[in-house]
Amino acid sequence: MATARPLVGVYTDNKSQTATVTLPGVFTAPIRSDIVQDVHSRMSKNKRQPYAVSKYAGHQTSAESWGTGRAVARIPRVSGGGTHRAGQGAFGNMCRKGRMFAPTKIWRRWHRKINVNEKRYAMVSSIAASGVPALVMARGHRIDNLAEVPLVVDNKVIDNIDKTTKAVALLKAVSAYEDVQKSKDSLNIRAGKGKARNRRYTSRRGPLVIYNQEHTPMVKAFRNLPGVELCNVTRLNVLQLAPGGHLGRFVIWTRDAFERLDSLYGTYSKVSQSKSGYRLPRPIMTNPDLNRIISSEEVQSSIRAPRKTTAIPRHKKNPLVNRSVRVALNPASAPAIRKEMLAQEQRAKKKAEILDQKRKGTAPKVTKDPKAVAKKKALKKRLAVQQKQFVQLISK
Repeated sequence: MATARPLVGVYTDNKSQTATVTLPGVFTAPIRSDIVQDVHSRMSKNKRQPYAVSKYAGHQTSAESWGTGRAVARIPRVSGGGTHRAGQGAFGNMCRKGRMFAPTKIWRRWHRKINVNEKRYAMVSSIAASGVPALVMARGHRIDNLAEVPLVVDNKVIDNIDKTTKAVALLKAVSAYEDVQKSKDSLNIRAGKGKARNRRYTSRRGPLVIYNQEHTPMVKAFRNLPGVELCNVTRLNVLQLAPGGHLGRFVIWTRDAFERLDSLYGTYSKVSQSKSGYRLPRPIMTNPDLNRIISSEEVQSSIRAPRKTTAIPRHKKNPLVNRSVRVALNPASAPAIRKEMLAQEQRAKKKAEILDQKRKGTAPKVTKDPKAVAKKKALKKRLAVQQKQFVQLISK
């Protein structure tokens, strides 16, 4: 992370480092994505243009209700006759050519107020996130070949650029042109009605160039490159530093703009020179590595030993179904349970043997008892005689 490096190199190209500058304190500010998203959402609402439908829309007809007694709805109806329009419902939002429900008004609350300190918190979080390579890459920027993040370019090289060709050459020299090419390749026609509303094309965001000198010729040199945006260091904006409310914008700093950040936002030891009484917000935790804190000797030597607790059963078990509970209640039932289990095993084993013999065709034939057969025949004969006598009684 950028917070682990006290010095940042100043480059003229990807391999030439002319000097080093101290990392501004704003890059060590806490990164709060929730605050950035909230501030970005409210700031983006402040550039909306009020819109509303005409106050006469849907009411430009003479219509009056027929009242009750005609077995029709009491909606106002167009007067007159001789046309299809006569007698049609009017004014209501459910009617053809009627007004809309709750017509939009231009005095809707379009703008949102933002606390100054909250806006500054979002700003310093966005600047700090731009110095973390992981967040910049996660946002989709192409920074694989950069020498360092944050990228600081020497003023001697960038201030004299007055042509777009020279700007392209500089970006290629510091290996930042790959992100511009990504924006150029992403140009597509918008899906939807915005095509007809002066929003025909969409493209991805490229690098943001932040400078300090006013009326510098580099503004005209860089502004025609696709995806590239420029901003003065005194007029930084969350909408540019965190587009869409997403942290990690790829930023190219000029040296004088980078060195001016301490005077603009201050550090943890001194107050800002341009913002009255403003100090950088301190992080809630100085070390967010919780595993390291918990595993440290200082914490482990002070914590209490783990207690031994007995588990409490959540619900009562049925001893008629659960054998272990039945034995706990009545130890004398253990032999009976064991005997029952052995009998079940023997029955299962005998059944398996009989099935195996039937499958092989070697099962012994069961011989019928002659006495049982004779007894069955006699019973059948007696039932037949009784049935015959019952039928004769019914027929009489």
